[in-house]
Amino acid sequence: MPLNYPLIFKPTFRDYIWGGRRLGTVLGKPIPDTGDFAESWEVVDHGEDQSVVANGPLAGKTLGELVAEFPTDLFGNKSAGRTFPLLFKFLDANRDLSIQVHPDDAQGAKLDPPDLGKTEAWYILDAEPGSKVYVGLKEGVTREQLAQAVEANSVVDTMHVIEPRVGDCLFIPAKTTHALGKGLLVAEIQQASNTTFRLFDWNRVGADGKPRALHITESLETIDFDRGPVEPQEPQPTSDADINRLVTCDKFILDRWQFEGRKSIGGNQGFHIVAVLEGKIRTSHAQLDQALGKGSTFLIPAACGSVQLNAIEPTTLLDMYLP
Repeated sequence: MPLNYPLIFKPTFRDYIWGGRRLGTVLGKPIPDTGDFAESWEVVDHGEDQSVVANGPLAGKTLGELVAEFPTDLFGNKSAGRTFPLLFKFLDANRDLSIQVHPDDAQGAKLDPPDLGKTEAWYILDAEPGSKVYVGLKEGVTREQLAQAVEANSVVDTMHVIEPRVGDCLFIPAKTTHALGKGLLVAEIQQASNTTFRLFDWNRVGADGKPRALHITESLETIDFDRGPVEPQEPQPTSDADINRLVTCDKFILDRWQFEGRKSIGGNQGFHIVAVLEGKIRTSHAQLDQALGKGSTFLIPAACGSVQLNAIEPTTLLDMYLP
């Protein structure tokens, strides 16, 4: 059978030490009754980390299996290689994340095992008062100055810091130092990579009582010191008044939809990852005939064509796809 219907996947949860409970309380994710959970991986094909289809005739298949069996149905005319190129997740930062950096594709290819680089974008869903993001080095910080700051335990002083608002989008190209601060609930679209170099981890210890590993040498070799502070993206209008373009880069395009009534999505010979941030929608497709509220994510394969969305109430969603 063709891969021609919208796919819902079972979320995969990560219980990193900085997580909380908002994946369940705010986004309605079925997290366990006890424990803190940092991330909900909604769409992923990265080695053993695999999204599993939860609806329709292909239920039980992994995303990696779909890529292998239905590459044309999935990607259309957007060539994407042997694995699904993007990873979408929600993050609940109940504590500060480490200040970190990710390699680009060329650097990732030299790792053992090789990995993609990681360019990413954050969309702020919730922000407690005073919550911060650490995004890029301050203007003019050199490798030598950052190395000295590592020795002096003052890495934070080299970082550009802002207090984001709900609805802000931050674009973090590979090789950019960054960290989410405590109190933030975030949607993240990224390359399908899981390579992170920690530069600073707030002098804390992990669940085993020992300091988590740092990667100082790797970080200093990875960081682009010509790239300065990161500011929130300025939403750009499109030909549709209900759609703003938040990010355009060579890895993905990120659009924000804010609409009422009916609209169609997809149908441009490529896949679309759709995440509902506010409101509630219903699709017109027989294999996905259910109300989808805040925190819902689905994937429209290229072969599915355009899908009709009916906003049951005023709705905000993210639409993510290849350029």
